[in-house]
Amino acid sequence: MPRVYVVGAGPGDPELVTVRALRLIESADVLVYDRLIPMELLKRAKPNAELIYVGKEPGRHVMEQGEINNLLLRKALEGKLVVRLHGGDPFVFGRGFEECSFLISNGVECEVVPGVTSAIAAPEQFLIPILLRGVSSSLAIVTGREDPGKGFREVDFRRLATSVGTIIILMGASETCRIALELIQGGLSEATPVAIVTRAYMENSRVLFITLGELAKCQVAVENPSVIIVGRSVSLSPLYNTSNPIRH
Repeated sequence: MPRVYVVGAGPGDPELVTVRALRLIESADVLVYDRLIPMELLKRAKPNAELIYVGKEPGRHVMEQGEINNLLLRKALEGKLVVRLHGGDPFVFGRGFEECSFLISNGVECEVVPGVTSAIAAPEQFLIPILLRGVSSSLAIVTGREDPGKGFREVDFRRLATSVGTIIILMGASETCRIALELIQGGLSEATPVAIVTRAYMENSRVLFITLGELAKCQVAVENPSVIIVGRSVSLSPLYNTSNPIRH
């Protein structure tokens, strides 16, 4: 039976990819890949492998999701070993589940290879403990920008504000000011520490430490991709309390 491998490529450093993922990349006849994968991984593909870019940027999609689904199906039915390479983990705000559901419904097997998600890797790169005994016992990973097609907002930052110890926000670069205001309205102190990690494990990765109140002033421009970490444990990083962004 034809099969597609939906593979997580990790947060941006090619050395953080799993052994299983690397073996599949090296064996693939077709590699269908995203914008935020470590591009060095493409060099591990076979000389005759077909490399197809389907990356999505805000407001600009090389290929719509339906087209990607059909592409994966078509290549699998040609009898090729197909690897769909996602940045991070394919099931953490990726489209990996949708792709698997579509393929299975059309008679193609789907195997998922997990990847290191930036939600965990980004804070760890800058020594931020997101869960720590005696400090933070709960964690929420949420999107900062929901699909308008749902017709409602599921993430209520006012309610979330005091419900968990650490809040990690993905895909929220354009919504940071609104999110900060809603968290304050929900009861979080303006002095709550915040870390904004941009381009985690990629070239020119950096972190900016600020307070929730400063973020709510709408004077901080946040680049995409960024991961925003909110909570008391942010201040425990040995890199905290610097006035300039730290670069790795």
